[in-house]
Amino acid sequence: MLKIHFSGEDILRTRVAPAADPVWELVLSLHALQGRNRDPLTASWRRVVSRGLRQDVASERLRLLFALNPPRGYFPDFLTPYASVDGFEAGLDALRSTPTGMLHRDLSVLAAENHLPSSAAALARGDVAVLHHLTDSMEQYRSLAISPYWSQIQSAVAADRTRRARALLDGGVEGLLTSLRPALHWEGGVLQVRHYPHNREMHLDGRGLLLVPSFFCAETPVALLDPALPPVLVYPVDRLGGLASVDGTAAAPSGAARDSLAALLGRTRAAVLQASDEGCTTGEVARQLNISPAAASQHATVLRNAGLLVSHRDRNSVLHTLTPLGRAMLDA
Repeated sequence: MLKIHFSGEDILRTRVAPAADPVWELVLSLHALQGRNRDPLTASWRRVVSRGLRQDVASERLRLLFALNPPRGYFPDFLTPYASVDGFEAGLDALRSTPTGMLHRDLSVLAAENHLPSSAAALARGDVAVLHHLTDSMEQYRSLAISPYWSQIQSAVAADRTRRARALLDGGVEGLLTSLRPALHWEGGVLQVRHYPHNREMHLDGRGLLLVPSFFCAETPVALLDPALPPVLVYPVDRLGGLASVDGTAAAPSGAARDSLAALLGRTRAAVLQASDEGCTTGEVARQLNISPAAASQHATVLRNAGLLVSHRDRNSVLHTLTPLGRAMLDA
């Protein structure tokens, strides 16, 4: 179990990352690809990416990247620098500037349980060429495994952020932390990860906590090992069922989907779509549009079946948010 201890100052300084973190998604997708997370919803993505890696003659250049991310156990802290909250390039720039001491420490921990290629030893010595080779391989892997699916990743993370924003507005930071169940449990100033692979205590010491919602995070949230680094906790989001389309192919619409799309025309459903722009519960839709909750639910169901909305149930309410397709239609 991982226990994260909060002071009053830590609660005030806790926040949710502003968007999907591209470096964390890249690293965690490597784990999903190799079997650390065998979620059936990512099966089609794994097939497509694995096939692409086999067909790419340059994939040998990814050997070090895969070695640093074994299917099980520890992976180096330096691979996911805090600066990646500002985007992929900012993250890679920070990675290229990793101090040699940190490289040596992290790779020593990794080498204790894994066989590493000779390039890892050079990396541990701070070899600049190897460090740049590593970031180049991350860019290469990203173009195949992440970039084609970035809209789905962003959509799932954005929907989760909408849920957390509502929890924050309704209950403050403690309401936000409570909303992270079942992956996390908040009680008495301590945030617990009950199925964490090791027993650990993390004291934030007034620094607060950056919560990073992640598409490729497995069921168990992830924290950095080094307590001196800025505290970060990566947690899984609801994948919205959207991974069925992450294989890069467009599935033929089912009869139900065609019927739903044909039924979309009309002012009321357009208004439901508009109301869901920033996230809206069924009851809120009904009140805004002056329709019955049953009618609001029916319209939301049609929009959801057509791929324009996603819905999350939280106790007695259902929150509706837009998919990328829904947002594009609304913008148009």
